Amino acid sequence: MENSTLGVIIGNRGFFPDHLCEEGRKEILSVLSQEGFRVVALSPEETPFGSVESREDAKRCADLFKRHASEIDGVLVTLPNFGDERGVAETLRLAGLNVPVLVHAFPDVPGKMTLSDRRDSFCGKLSVCNNLRQFGIRFSLTRQHTMDPQSPAFREDLRWFDQVCRVVKGLRSARVGAIGSRPAAFNTVRYSEKILEAHGISVEVVDLSEILGRIGRLYDTDGRVHDRIALIREYQPMMNVPEASLLKMAKLAIVLDEWIEETGVVATAMQCWTSIEEFYGVAPCTVMSMMSNRLLPSACEVDITGAIGMYALTLATGVPAALLDWNNNYGEDPDKCVLFHCSNVPKACFSHMQMGCQDIVGSTVGFENAHGTCVGRIKPGPFTFARVSTDDLSGRIRAYAGEGEFTEDPLETFGGAGVAHIPDLQRLLHSLCANGFEHHVAIAHARVARALGEAMGNYLGWDIQLHNA
Repeated sequence: MENSTLGVIIGNRGFFPDHLCEEGRKEILSVLSQEGFRVVALSPEETPFGSVESREDAKRCADLFKRHASEIDGVLVTLPNFGDERGVAETLRLAGLNVPVLVHAFPDVPGKMTLSDRRDSFCGKLSVCNNLRQFGIRFSLTRQHTMDPQSPAFREDLRWFDQVCRVVKGLRSARVGAIGSRPAAFNTVRYSEKILEAHGISVEVVDLSEILGRIGRLYDTDGRVHDRIALIREYQPMMNVPEASLLKMAKLAIVLDEWIEETGVVATAMQCWTSIEEFYGVAPCTVMSMMSNRLLPSACEVDITGAIGMYALTLATGVPAALLDWNNNYGEDPDKCVLFHCSNVPKACFSHMQMGCQDIVGSTVGFENAHGTCVGRIKPGPFTFARVSTDDLSGRIRAYAGEGEFTEDPLETFGGAGVAHIPDLQRLLHSLCANGFEHHVAIAHARVARALGEAMGNYLGWDIQLHNA
């Protein structure tokens, strides 16, 4: 994924050394360039040192931001000296961007506290934040009050802010596809389209019969079908999978890709269990796994809010996300559990995998109709888990996120599974039950819970609970 484009405001105040703004601007733009950010900022020809101090400076900067509004994903406010708090706040109000804002202050150096070198950014940051709050502008903070722009810690904060910007931008205008109706036995994945729409998330619905009807129009001899079979074979090892099943998977994948292109959805949730196996004769898991693996998250059981959680993780991490069940205890260890699905887990989440048969469904609809699952062990390493849910009783979106680690503890089971270690797991599970959260949870192999909390809680206005993040 590409890094965000940041609007940059260089704060200035006339009573403080101007040369600090000139040097600070060069330094901060250099760091942003090194970290891969695109930048929209005033030039020294437009205002003194390319900084913002007066109302006229604010108007010029706001006009610049408005001209690039479609490009700007977030704003970095940086204070090489005390900075003018009104100038910063007025710039953001006049620009009307409604994007995340990160406030940064340069540190003073003990040996450079004379009138010609003293910054006072430590103090100025408090004034800027006070004004932003008065103006009703939401903002984020660096982990330390003042930070050297060259420091690894500040660069980490920039990467964190980039994650926040991507999540906010992506979720504010997301289109999610519901393919088929919710399985009757899964009340747990019910959700409110109206609450999602009120937060900018649209749901595009298609009946499973329409997908199957489109498949019926595809000839077995179509070149696209043979090309897709080849891709499926390359994707994972397989044993004793009938050619007829591969043919059905290929056609399903082609039709889903066409529908995704037509509708512009960024994630899907698909009916399974057991309609598609019984009436089409294949498990859709491999097709869904391949979509998730190319960063088009696909959730099972028409779990739309589960798909939104997957998409949020994909936005933040740039890696594939999976949807799993909080499924089993692991022995008597209170901080370990088995996360499992039967499964459509993307290849990137596995240490090893192969195509299998959905044994549970196959026992009722016939094993010949249930080929296509992704069977294997989820790879070890740190991960973030997240869940999004609509609460009709309060009319709000609720969520939680946290971090853990997949272990290499022994585990013999079917489907896609891994042993997860999550500190204070019992408190988390108690909270999920007490608050009526679903049994599905999205995961991705990266640590981004703090970014999800900032994006969803501070900027999207969702009720999000962070666990040990």
